[in-house]
Amino acid sequence: MSSTTVATGTDAPRQPSGAAGRRSGPGFLAGPAGRNLGLVVALAVLCIVGTATAPDRFLAVDNVLTILRLAAVIGVVSIGMTFVIIGGGIDLSVGAIVALSSVWATTLATQAMAADVHWIVMVVTALLVGAGCGLVNGIVIAYGRLVAFIATLAMLAAARGLAEIIANRRTQIVQDRDFLAFFSGDVLGVPTLVVIFALVAAAGWVLLNRTTFGRRTFAVGGNAEAARLAGIRVQRHTMWLYVLSGVTCGIAAVMLMARTTTGSSTHGTLYELDAIAAVVIGGTLLIGGRGTIVGTVLGVLIFTTLGNVFTLNNLSSSAQAVARGVIIVVAVLLQMRIATGSLSLGRLGRGSAGGSPPAPAGAAGTVSGGATPGGPGGPAPGATTDRP
Repeated sequence: MSSTTVATGTDAPRQPSGAAGRRSGPGFLAGPAGRNLGLVVALAVLCIVGTATAPDRFLAVDNVLTILRLAAVIGVVSIGMTFVIIGGGIDLSVGAIVALSSVWATTLATQAMAADVHWIVMVVTALLVGAGCGLVNGIVIAYGRLVAFIATLAMLAAARGLAEIIANRRTQIVQDRDFLAFFSGDVLGVPTLVVIFALVAAAGWVLLNRTTFGRRTFAVGGNAEAARLAGIRVQRHTMWLYVLSGVTCGIAAVMLMARTTTGSSTHGTLYELDAIAAVVIGGTLLIGGRGTIVGTVLGVLIFTTLGNVFTLNNLSSSAQAVARGVIIVVAVLLQMRIATGSLSLGRLGRGSAGGSPPAPAGAAGTVSGGATPGGPGGPAPGATTDRP
């Protein structure tokens, strides 16, 4: 009998009888809501600190809306990054793609066409540029078998350089007043940018947890070879993950154009690091096969709130960087404690089902850059999803 069993909806790993005797069920804290509780606690602590140090300004409605607006742009990028990392990849080019999309959508030719037709032309241009860059990343990684780190690093340099060439190192001003009025408005008092972020997050949650695409993403990230043997076209799926990341970069570029009224080759600087940090602090494993959209949203809010608290208290950006590192460690430790009842890193890698035996070593995915064992019929064993 083979030592490796592919887990499907009807063939899941069984717990040893001893484990069953020790634990009757996963319980609330071992579920997705419990895993995200540590992030909620960290966010609540930040809000308490902000209220204590700047009570009049932190709790002001304008300040809360400012936090949400700032979180919206990087939050949309982080949603796309979540899919890529769960699929076992990485995307270092998201910031440069945001810059290129914003520059291409604000060129004189694009804005002239938008003036003749409709400002939606600018939106479509940004989305197409983002999707095109993601497609190039996906083809090179999936079919060219280039390591994702190197491929996206090359795209980072190329996209940023192309943006500088197109813009001639100048900031391009958005002239269409209707475009600015639409994205600068609000829906029932909620800024349009925040509404867009909420819609993208909701769509990402449905796509990840309620569709075949999401199940295949967990499978490819958990074990690309097992997914291939189960009939999943791993290369094509990996390509689409990077296209999805590029589309979210295009959406973020439109939001940034509306917020700053400009298109610039400097937009999106260090977005790749902020997005990866938000995704990882949200509980997504860098080796793939596990992650949640809700955790990513909470991670984005934590970092944005942290920056706002430091700004209100006139603290340096260097101190803020140190605090970011501490927040990442503390939040991950809280997640491990709540989800597994232990601070052991080994248990975190095996998921919350403490009685389940560790999955056997599988072949590393040649496309997604290495992965851990998982099942092609659903999320990898021990994978974290937003499902109840």
